[in-house]
Amino acid sequence: MSEESVHHRPLIQHSSSHALLGEENHFRRRGNVWSAVAHIITGVIGAGVLSLAWSVAQLGWIGGPITIILFAFTTFLSAYFLSDCHKFPHPQHGIIRSSSYMDAVKLYLGETRHRLCGGLVLTSLFGTTIAYIITSTTSIRYDNDKDHNAITSFLRHQFCILAAGFNYGEWNPLSWMLGEKMAVQNSLQIARNGRGAYDDDGRVKRTGTLWSAVAHIITAIIGAGVLSLAWSTSQLGWIAGPVFLLFCAFVTYISSFLLSDCYRILDPVTGKRNYSYISAVRIYLGNKRTWLAGFLQFLSLYGACTAYVITTATCLRAILKSNCYHKEGHQAPCKYGDSMYMVLFGLVQVVMSFIPDLHNMVWVSVVAAIMSFTYASIGLGLGITTVIQNGRIMGSVTGVPASNIVDKLWLVFQALGDIAFAYPYTVILLEIQDTLKSPPPENNTMKKASMIAILITTFFYLCCACFGYAAFGDQTPGNLLTGFGFFEPYWLIDFANACIVLHLVGGYQIYCQPIYGAVDRWCSRKYPNNGFVNNLFRLKLPLLPAFQINMFRICFRTAYVISTTGLAILFPYFNQVLGVLGALSFWPLAIYFPVEMYFVQKKIEAWSRKWIVLRTFSLFCFLVSLLGLVGSLEGIISEKLS
Repeated sequence: MSEESVHHRPLIQHSSSHALLGEENHFRRRGNVWSAVAHIITGVIGAGVLSLAWSVAQLGWIGGPITIILFAFTTFLSAYFLSDCHKFPHPQHGIIRSSSYMDAVKLYLGETRHRLCGGLVLTSLFGTTIAYIITSTTSIRYDNDKDHNAITSFLRHQFCILAAGFNYGEWNPLSWMLGEKMAVQNSLQIARNGRGAYDDDGRVKRTGTLWSAVAHIITAIIGAGVLSLAWSTSQLGWIAGPVFLLFCAFVTYISSFLLSDCYRILDPVTGKRNYSYISAVRIYLGNKRTWLAGFLQFLSLYGACTAYVITTATCLRAILKSNCYHKEGHQAPCKYGDSMYMVLFGLVQVVMSFIPDLHNMVWVSVVAAIMSFTYASIGLGLGITTVIQNGRIMGSVTGVPASNIVDKLWLVFQALGDIAFAYPYTVILLEIQDTLKSPPPENNTMKKASMIAILITTFFYLCCACFGYAAFGDQTPGNLLTGFGFFEPYWLIDFANACIVLHLVGGYQIYCQPIYGAVDRWCSRKYPNNGFVNNLFRLKLPLLPAFQINMFRICFRTAYVISTTGLAILFPYFNQVLGVLGALSFWPLAIYFPVEMYFVQKKIEAWSRKWIVLRTFSLFCFLVSLLGLVGSLEGIISEKLS
């Protein structure tokens, strides 16, 4: 298709099946006044109705009812005005629909207020999920026979997480939802690319967007590390813990900002593409440092996969122990092994490894990102509930006391490594950036995605770490949801651990796919005529669409999964393993190589102001990484010998 034909394509294309389609080539909307009424009532009546009697009691017989009527009138006016904003520029004949509240704000008020509004919407939705968790635990505590309120609250909590993820509001006032309710359609649609569309490098046209990149990043960042943050904060104390969390967030953003400009060679907009972290190191820094970077990247990715196997087994075991404690009592000797669950997770990953590459697994990242928000919200909500029940904030400025200064230093160093593991994703940043469509330029989209994802994860991290420490103080468990700081409601803890498992299924693939891709490319170049390496076979299974398999991929990827599973069985130490992995990857992969490549890309002169600042920054991060590595290695040795 020529460039001219693309640019002159009409904005609205007509279809012969116009009887079934609306003016946007969507299935004709079938909603009516009663379906809209049902949606609105579902959206308005929620947990808030349970507090109305108390509110009226505070305001009295006059002020209470008048205030309720006033808010009803205000909500009606808001809905009345917003109803005319669904179509643009005319409320009835406009050709552009605002399918959501956020779309309308962006269309009418511009990008700046759109971002402000988005932040407020996300904050409110996040607060709503916490309120629903508190409501569910309260309902369980006061009505053990009939969990109606708890179940309803739990379901609405899940809907709110989905709403935040896909930019759809579900809360009073009604105006938040009005754009969504007016855009109700009969079915979901799957967008497909036109065949024969290629990018400037001859590959199939990339379709990734800002939000698919955010989903990939959140899937990569929020993983096993989030569960150890409360323990890390307890070791560092109320000042050093949050400060180091913010420091790691800042370091990660700077690293991603520098590395995003290295996706294309020489020019960040029009240059030749680097498809992976290693190819970028080779182009900018030469073959010698490529071998070092390749080894460290492989070690980091491989270690992350191993950590995910450990975490998954821990979560599955925690589900069994939670049910056992609920039935037998909190003092019951509920003991279960890890190895069988590690093997089961490995079998699942063998099947998941048949996904060809990152381009084909956006859906995995979306599901994994939703799961990460879910279990992080549950952990946060349980922490808040425990703080409220305790009636005070636990913990101290200096953290958990130790028997001597040496033991305290080991634990502090290990905590630094754990927090470092929770952040950097630079080893797969270029692989994610390679999924983005252009225009707009990939580096600009990636920088925005990094900013959004890091802000979201940092907010979650601070909440989980601080409320977890505030709830348990010196007794904070190494893993917030599996260390049994919480016992009830057991079903909610079970669900949170199940969400972790689902997230780790996708997270494992995010970290192993770059290795799979690198090995596939190397073997194809090394053995271009080998059928075992290059031939594809079409396989059709009952009830499934046909797909292609490659014998080399099956053998290598299966062996890879077996090796990570075996290593996890050999060293099943959650906090210590995370600390080692975080320390190993934090400085060399997240700081040193991105800074060095940025120097070459931007031609930064030695001893210039920017050169000195970035060198000092790199040296400081090296010292932090070294301390974390030493502390975590000491922890592994102590655990193995004990």
